[in-house]
Amino acid sequence: MTDPAQQAAFLTRNTVEDLPKGGLEARLLAAAREGRQLRVKLGLDPTAPDLHLGHTVVLQKLREFQDLGHRVVLIVGDYTARVGDPSGRSATRPPLTGAQIDANAETYKAQAFKVLREDPDLLEVRRNGEWLDMAMEELFRLARTTTVAQLLERNDFARRFAAKTPISILELLYPLMQGYDSVAIQADVELGGTDQTFNLMLGRDVQRAYGLAEQCVLTVPILPGLDGKDKMSKSLGNHIGVTDEAADMFGKTLSLPDDAMPDWIRLLALDGIPQDAGPRDVKRALARSIVERFHDADAALQAQAAFDRQFIAGDIPDEIGETPVVPADDGTVHLPAVIAAAFGRSRSEGRRLLAEGAVRLDGAVVRTADVSAGDARGKVLQVGKRAFTRLTLPG
Repeated sequence: MTDPAQQAAFLTRNTVEDLPKGGLEARLLAAAREGRQLRVKLGLDPTAPDLHLGHTVVLQKLREFQDLGHRVVLIVGDYTARVGDPSGRSATRPPLTGAQIDANAETYKAQAFKVLREDPDLLEVRRNGEWLDMAMEELFRLARTTTVAQLLERNDFARRFAAKTPISILELLYPLMQGYDSVAIQADVELGGTDQTFNLMLGRDVQRAYGLAEQCVLTVPILPGLDGKDKMSKSLGNHIGVTDEAADMFGKTLSLPDDAMPDWIRLLALDGIPQDAGPRDVKRALARSIVERFHDADAALQAQAAFDRQFIAGDIPDEIGETPVVPADDGTVHLPAVIAAAFGRSRSEGRRLLAEGAVRLDGAVVRTADVSAGDARGKVLQVGKRAFTRLTLPG
């Protein structure tokens, strides 16, 4: 696929925005005229030790650029992590120590290589401490590229400013620091989630101020977490880490709400998932595919067999009682109330057990208090190791 228009159509097919409109095709045409690769940037701040499936959505897009012969520049943000990305934040992030950041940075690289090709012609890994540890005079030059008014247009800053919630000067510098990364590596393209649009576009302004051609921006959708609602996040406990054990990956995937499965299949670019099977079979195929991607096919089959032995063939008694459940007006089932009715526990204890991962539906861990009637109908509710009941719903 050498035609720039074909490449652009392929690379933008499952993105949210190509900014400015048609920007990627224009950069591809320019690179073709100059006989060079595109330089495609992604920055990841090592604020936690593990990458999760949400990160792999954008990493997979980077891999597509590599597969077309372009050069990916993965920036491990050891200096931006010292500030903490304020995107979506309602308060200043707590600072990390340099030792924590350095340790996390090493694990990030190893985990990113589970998706990216380690070909030196197609991959460059940099730390932004290489250029952000700058002289004060250079910092002054960077600060002149942007106004406070521009920064306060950003939604999270605007909300915090209106609510009189403190915003540190350091946080205001974060988008400038990320933009300077694009200057330092002369990025043609920058990728990020839709929550990063402001930062990515500001990078164009900073490049222009330094006399460079402006990068185009591709934004990708955000993967919902295991609750099917909020973005996948380690802090919310709704994530699957790329280094999780195969059995954990399989079991966690089975806790995903049915209505979130199409997004996972599409955003994780998983092939071979049956589209005409029932939700249970689709979810099991999804779980196998995820384990196979980050482990191997044998590990996926072993994880499924172990799950079946533990939660289907082994632990669930042959005969269990039934608990009739009446959904709420919005079509949901409130599990703490069901736990209270079925097992004589208090609702608060039910909520605690959910938070601890001690509640399962048909063997899949469930942590959300409310599930859809479809997700609950006919399922075996398990609390702890020995309490079981089958849920029956009207209709």
